[in-house]
Amino acid sequence: MEQATDVIVATRTALSQASALAVQYSFSILGAIILLIVGWAMASFVSRWAYEGISRVRGIDETLARFFTNVLRYALLILVFITVLGQFGVQTASIIAALGAAGLAIGLALQGTLQNIAAGIMLLILRPFRVGEYIETSSISGTVREIGLFATEFKTGDGLYRLAPNSILWNTPITNYSREPTRQNELKVTVAYADDIDAAMDRLLSISKQDSRVLKSPAPAVFIDTLGGATLGLTLRYWAKTGDWWALSRDMVKRVKLSFDEGGHLIPVSAANGNAVPEPEPDEAQKPARRRASSKDQTTRQ
Repeated sequence: MEQATDVIVATRTALSQASALAVQYSFSILGAIILLIVGWAMASFVSRWAYEGISRVRGIDETLARFFTNVLRYALLILVFITVLGQFGVQTASIIAALGAAGLAIGLALQGTLQNIAAGIMLLILRPFRVGEYIETSSISGTVREIGLFATEFKTGDGLYRLAPNSILWNTPITNYSREPTRQNELKVTVAYADDIDAAMDRLLSISKQDSRVLKSPAPAVFIDTLGGATLGLTLRYWAKTGDWWALSRDMVKRVKLSFDEGGHLIPVSAANGNAVPEPEPDEAQKPARRRASSKDQTTRQ
């Protein structure tokens, strides 16, 4: 009988304490729930607002805009979570210190990955190359297919897929063959001393002027650049639109050879193009340059 009485008393005591705790923390729980809902909605609203604002900034890439807005959103959610814990009397200072220590540990563990992210952000901001352009570094060359936060995708001139970490691209000089609207080329020809040098130079200059793809300004130029034991070297220097450069440089070699054969000049060494690099796919690497060049021409005509 006494045991049953003790159980009843203990049950009543537990219910009384539970009621007291419920009354004590009910407002805290309700406030925490409201704070979570409002904080989640505000984080989503602020992130969307920030995304729209960043997207309007000229030169900001889509990937970069989403990255910054996601960082802002998660930072706000972490702040809301810490505030909610503070509603229950949790010491938030210790939580912030723990998060800082965890962030430092993660940063040290992912040092290489974070380096790639930092390099990716700089590449997306400074834009040394864009999607569709053909570039060359000390270790890689190809047409840019996609620029990510961690790595950049390429398609090489022979149709291979290549992935390069952003840190490698950021820490090396980059040559962009598609960025500028015009590009210079040099065609080198070797002739014999017995040939008429002036006639050979005039013939080279005439060949360049006959092709409409060769720009009139800067004007083509021919000069003697080397003197050998039995031959001397002539160089034809001309400018062309970047979109025409690849095809024109190859056509010029053929035209020079055929023209010199007809004129009776000797060419002991084959004519060769200067500034040669592996040829990208014309439909990809040359499109950006063609668009910029055409826009410039339309502006000039207007």
